[in-house]
Amino acid sequence: MPNIQEPKMISGNANLPLAKAIARRMSLHRGVHTGLVEARVERFNDGEIFVEVFENVRGEDMFIIQPTSNPANDNLMELLIMCDALRRSSAARITAVIPYFGYARQDRRTKARTPISSKLVANMLVGAGIERVLTMDLHAAQIQGFFDIPVDNLYASPVFALDIKTQFAGRMDELMIVSPDVGGVARARELAKRLEAPLSIVDKRREKAGEVAEMTVIGDVKDKVCLIIDDMVDTAGTLCKAAEVLMENGAKEVHSYISHGVMSGPAVERVTKSVMKSLVITDSIQPSEGVKGAPNIRIVPVAPIFAQAIMNIWNGTSVSSLFEADTLSPIYDGMYAAE
Repeated sequence: MPNIQEPKMISGNANLPLAKAIARRMSLHRGVHTGLVEARVERFNDGEIFVEVFENVRGEDMFIIQPTSNPANDNLMELLIMCDALRRSSAARITAVIPYFGYARQDRRTKARTPISSKLVANMLVGAGIERVLTMDLHAAQIQGFFDIPVDNLYASPVFALDIKTQFAGRMDELMIVSPDVGGVARARELAKRLEAPLSIVDKRREKAGEVAEMTVIGDVKDKVCLIIDDMVDTAGTLCKAAEVLMENGAKEVHSYISHGVMSGPAVERVTKSVMKSLVITDSIQPSEGVKGAPNIRIVPVAPIFAQAIMNIWNGTSVSSLFEADTLSPIYDGMYAAE
């Protein structure tokens, strides 16, 4: 196999600003200019996707940066076709960097005669020639087992923990970490341990998908600053309702820390009008102008952690080291002061 000199990155159209930010961070850390491989990713008049790579990638360690967010099908096909173009161009290794993994909510059969779409997507990615996946906060951890290739699942919680310690300095004893449903308890508990904060749960019961019939708060949230922790916010209906229920149960303030801001349909309007004082999301999905302009929505960058993870994969060093605050603080350039 040819000697691999440096990592090379290429991006689709799903989140080009994030890809460029990752490239800038890598240039900063390495002291060597690292740019995106020049390529053309466009559509024919009938909607078919065409990819042309303008640089030699033979023997190179390639990283495709492409979240499979809305429109999920188009972005997924871009990823698959870019992989095929690189594989046929003799790239040594192809890693898919998928900050937001679409179809992750379809991770099991909930009824008879329904698909497990995330497994199908995993098969498609492996079949296209991808040899490693780097993602963040999979909706369900077992999705890693759908792949027969290495999967590195980063977590936003260490970054959120740094942000919370900065934003709520002097008020840490007032914090209450809240899981918006029973299924997200493990994620919320992990952050609660980092912050040495108590944990509460909002138990929700659905009549059907997209509708919440009833919510009950498990735990005493009276006079607490509640931080709702979840992996994604879509239409924000459940999130805003949970914030209302917490306030009705005596919470002093409600803030939310959500890894992936899908923000579909009326989400921005709902969050803006809600009782939440702030919603913090990452830029794993390219934020719309409405999201960026919302007064109570704040965006935390993930380019630093992804840039370091890509360099660690390229160097063959630990990715799990990025789960610790002591490792992340210098990566975030002092944005969050270390304890």
